[in-house]
Amino acid sequence: MTAMRNIKLILAYDGTGYCGWQSQSGHRSVQAEIEAALCRIHSHPVKLTGSGRTDSGVHAAGQAANFRTGIDSMKPENFVPALNSLLPRDIRILKAEEESPDFNARFDACKRTYRYFFISGRQVMPYEYRYAVHIRDFPPLGLLNSYCRLLSGECDCTIFASAGDASLSRTRYIHNAFFFADNNRIIFEISANAFLWKMVRSIAGTFIHYGRLETSPEKMREIIQSKNRHLAGPTLPPQGLFLWDVKFGTIPRGFF
Repeated sequence: MTAMRNIKLILAYDGTGYCGWQSQSGHRSVQAEIEAALCRIHSHPVKLTGSGRTDSGVHAAGQAANFRTGIDSMKPENFVPALNSLLPRDIRILKAEEESPDFNARFDACKRTYRYFFISGRQVMPYEYRYAVHIRDFPPLGLLNSYCRLLSGECDCTIFASAGDASLSRTRYIHNAFFFADNNRIIFEISANAFLWKMVRSIAGTFIHYGRLETSPEKMREIIQSKNRHLAGPTLPPQGLFLWDVKFGTIPRGFF
């Protein structure tokens, strides 16, 4: 019997036309599209495990996933053109490599990074609406980053948890969070061991909301520590949000 090989994929997608990463009955998902392509290659169903679940409309530049294959005649890198020839153009496999038998893209991921793209102070071009959120009167980056410094290490993120989040724990380890300007865009980057449902969109919306009100960092600390969801700002829309990168292995606590 041929031993099953474990293949890791790095992929990117435009999430506009999908219900999100995870397969859902009656809806178009990224996971289901790739599993359908894998099924055509293998002539039988193949399960794909992702490093994280992106929401409807959220994009990815560096999503990771793995699957097991009994095909021993194909080099790992050859899965890239094979899958891309079968996938829609809004999903692209960037890299494929063989991993150890026990590798799991979900449970072995130790650091996930999201980037949220914003446009402020200028007209939005038609082709930008899918990939950036237009925010009028963006608060000063210095003030926003003073809020970001409150999110470091083990954080109780209850205030940023959506009502439908089923997580047993609301505590997450946040490696870093910051806003920065890049040419004519503003970017919010945040890295953590894992995220609650819509957590990044809630953090950005909360910080921008209170930044406009010129709320002090001390008061923002009290708001976060209150764990009162009603004090959070609006949850921003998904366009403009990207799963940017996923790291595997072990990252020491306090590593930035």
